[in-house]
Amino acid sequence: MRGWLAALAVAAWALSCSTSQAAGPRIVSMNVCSDQLLLSLADPDQILGLSKFSRDAWQSWAAGEARRYPILSGGAEDVLVVRPDIVVVSLFDKRTTRDLLKAKGLHLVEFTVPRTLDEVKDQIREMGDVIQHPDRASAEIARLDAAMARARAAVTDHHYSVLPLARRGWVSGADSLVSSLLTQTGLVNAAGELGLDSGGFASLEAIVKLRPDFILVSEAGDRAEDDGRAFLLHPALERFYPPDKRIVLPERLTVCGGVMLADALDRLTAELKRVGR
Repeated sequence: MRGWLAALAVAAWALSCSTSQAAGPRIVSMNVCSDQLLLSLADPDQILGLSKFSRDAWQSWAAGEARRYPILSGGAEDVLVVRPDIVVVSLFDKRTTRDLLKAKGLHLVEFTVPRTLDEVKDQIREMGDVIQHPDRASAEIARLDAAMARARAAVTDHHYSVLPLARRGWVSGADSLVSSLLTQTGLVNAAGELGLDSGGFASLEAIVKLRPDFILVSEAGDRAEDDGRAFLLHPALERFYPPDKRIVLPERLTVCGGVMLADALDRLTAELKRVGR
């Protein structure tokens, strides 16, 4: 029932958009990461619907902007009702749904999960081509390059070791977007010293023994709403990594690859200046 209610809402939005004569193809996005690429580059009347997670402020940098658009159910029904020109999906979206949409004749553009800044730039360019606004994509890539230059200037000769640390002691390894941000800035991801090149969980003892210059976390504060968050507030970690040893980079800026990485890099620059005083 919910799927058909979502389908009706998207259909009503599509009808209203059809009267405004979008300059480019009309598109739906079925993934929170492609949502953000679309919101960053497309004209409003090109966007027929976004994923069910598009308004989640924890995952999406563009959650506020997403509230202007209909939400998709995650199934094929609402997409089939509006028959957009293009459906943007992730290769991690349900294969059965993707196959059904293809079988019904819809044009799907599938994005992988980027692991490096170069891959992010490639996806920005690809989305710019998909929506027929390559000039906007070029402008966002230039903004990303400028933010990277500012971050590198903040690091200068200080090749700090940084351990990206998340809930329950999860460490992001070299094959991650966060690690790419660090290394291209001139910082060192300390995960390799723990033998976690591909990422993994690290014990409290191992982290304390390693003693990187900083740990990178997604939020500040001293409140733990569950055991996962409590790990980061353990007395031993707080002793060796007080606020001036913690670089705070909100997860919504790094969970997806896209134009928000320019904001992530500017935030990283500000944090490096703060902890480097």
